[in-house]
Amino acid sequence: MIPLKPATLAPAIADQPDPVLFATVSGAHLYGFPSRDSDVDLRGVHLLPTEALLGLGRPEETRSRMWDRNGVEMDLVTHDLRKFVRLMLRRNGYVMEQLLSPLVVHTTDAHAELVALAPDVLTSHHAHHYRGFAGTQWRLFEKSGELKPLLYVFRVLLTGIHLMRSGQVEADLTRLVGEVAAPGYLPDLIAVKAEAEHGAATGLDHERVATDIKALHSALDEAQAASSLPETAAGHDALHDFVVRVRLGR
Repeated sequence: MIPLKPATLAPAIADQPDPVLFATVSGAHLYGFPSRDSDVDLRGVHLLPTEALLGLGRPEETRSRMWDRNGVEMDLVTHDLRKFVRLMLRRNGYVMEQLLSPLVVHTTDAHAELVALAPDVLTSHHAHHYRGFAGTQWRLFEKSGELKPLLYVFRVLLTGIHLMRSGQVEADLTRLVGEVAAPGYLPDLIAVKAEAEHGAATGLDHERVATDIKALHSALDEAQAASSLPETAAGHDALHDFVVRVRLGR
């Protein structure tokens, strides 16, 4: 598989109607298990003009666009800065992973400052995000029998455990299997997933997998209880000042 080069994707955001503060790669490429036919998920933040927020219209706080690039499906979703920061303050691990993604397509000084503010948003209650996401993906796996949602279950549980223990966001499953106790068969599942985006999860001992998932849920519970992360985000005021300053161009 040809490695993804984020810098080559910069033209994808060049025609956005408002300034883009950052764009990163999310999805399977960030999570460490892209397939040959995986689409490329771009996520980021745009900056609406002040008058768009003050007038009577309904501004596009969230924009999405899908297109084909050399046979690869591209998916770009951006939020206005205010909405993105509000999501950060709602203990949303998904947007934190987007902000902190090492696969940077486009960046600015504002992006760097927002990254610097991120640690003050992380709390022990982010475990709820990963616990809930794991439950949703497990139900999808049981319904569809596909490998992809099963890998998502493992990925989010391991990300949550790692976050609770270290205070760091790590979304790459290939890294997590070396840092957090995980079933030894995960690298083999990742290799199978590389061949097909929506392939079936065949040859698995379902009972063993269910037992392993249950154990990871317990590990997440224990990691949350012992976590040194605060229960409440400390960054609200700093983020408020940041949003106002960036909006006013100061």
